[in-house]
Amino acid sequence: MFSNKVTSIGQSPIREFAPIQEKRTKEGTHVYQLNIGQPDIVTPKEFFSAVRNFDENILSYTNSKGIPELLEAFEEYYKEIGSNMKKEDMIVTNGGSEAILFSFLTLCNEGDEIIVFEPYYTNYNIFATQAGINMVSITTKPEENFRLPSKKEIKSKITDRTRAFCITNPSNPTGRVYTKEEIKLLCDIAKENNLFIIVDEVYREFVYDGKFISFSSIKEVEDRVVIIDSISKRFSACGARIGLIASKNKEFMAHVLKLAQARLCAPYIDQVGAAAVLKHTSKEYIENVIKEYKHRRDTIYQRLKKIKGIQVQKPAGAFYLIAKLPVENAHEFSKWLLENYDYNNETVMLCPASEFYSTKELGVNEVRIAYVLKEEDLINAVNILDKGLTEYQKVFNTNKVVETTKKKSKILIAKEQPAI
Repeated sequence: MFSNKVTSIGQSPIREFAPIQEKRTKEGTHVYQLNIGQPDIVTPKEFFSAVRNFDENILSYTNSKGIPELLEAFEEYYKEIGSNMKKEDMIVTNGGSEAILFSFLTLCNEGDEIIVFEPYYTNYNIFATQAGINMVSITTKPEENFRLPSKKEIKSKITDRTRAFCITNPSNPTGRVYTKEEIKLLCDIAKENNLFIIVDEVYREFVYDGKFISFSSIKEVEDRVVIIDSISKRFSACGARIGLIASKNKEFMAHVLKLAQARLCAPYIDQVGAAAVLKHTSKEYIENVIKEYKHRRDTIYQRLKKIKGIQVQKPAGAFYLIAKLPVENAHEFSKWLLENYDYNNETVMLCPASEFYSTKELGVNEVRIAYVLKEEDLINAVNILDKGLTEYQKVFNTNKVVETTKKKSKILIAKEQPAI
């Protein structure tokens, strides 16, 4: 009764446990949500001011490319960061997600292939299924700080069905910031093999170690580069759903426009707010946000390192990290921690990392952590994780039977003050 495409899509590991979280919250348990990249940073007041002052009698359709003031604002933004993207090179999308989907649909026939570097943003799998294409993964390793592999290894994955690379820089979920050498390597391979590079740069401001280099700055391949952008993370405006797809390849953009016209336009009101934050948000706002995330990165990294059995690499950018836990199955542990455990009437929501890999045996005992909460909350969350791991290992290593859903019971922990 239902399509093979939709039935083959699994639940997103980022939101899979949402019903459990909602249940625990209704029961009065505070849940620290480290599973999703939803910042607690205040959205710039300029966004809300522009929306409140919207003065039109009709909330009409807009141009499928985006409203002029938003495209102009993006052009000025790119100029300030040293990019030559012009408004004619851009189309406003319903979030960065639609921009990724449009890229896949424009570049690929059904059965074609996109090369990704695992671990990668898990929702790319859903977009690939919608487009009827295959994701071909190349593994990057935590012991090598998730750097790109050799040219020989990358080229070995290219077939006559390969159409593009897809990469996030800085990386979600690893926090890797790719070096000039890595970027040039991928650009050289793309040029030699007539491939596109789809680059998700929504975290470009959030770099704490090293230097961000945009793929769009490599002149030799500017006609092969597709930039994915969004205001969601930069301005803590995830709910606005305003993204962008940009490329110097005019033929590519002409085809994308046909897809944009089919869905008519991005939300008018949100575009107005987005134009305002791009034009009028102070540089001090961004500088303070970067400073805050760097502090959060340092806070959670140092505390995770102190937990026995956890292995973690220090992320250089974005606001995510991959942590290897001392458990056999991170999915089972994450569910148990959220559903059956609390400390001082608080618990933690994690994101199992196995779905960020295509290689099935990888990521089974890993989680992705989004350090999007304030310092105090991160400290409390890591303390709960530490105590939860100890309790989990004690309970299941001694073959005790823990009744969970049927009896609606939970592990009761004495009320203490956080030790970390």
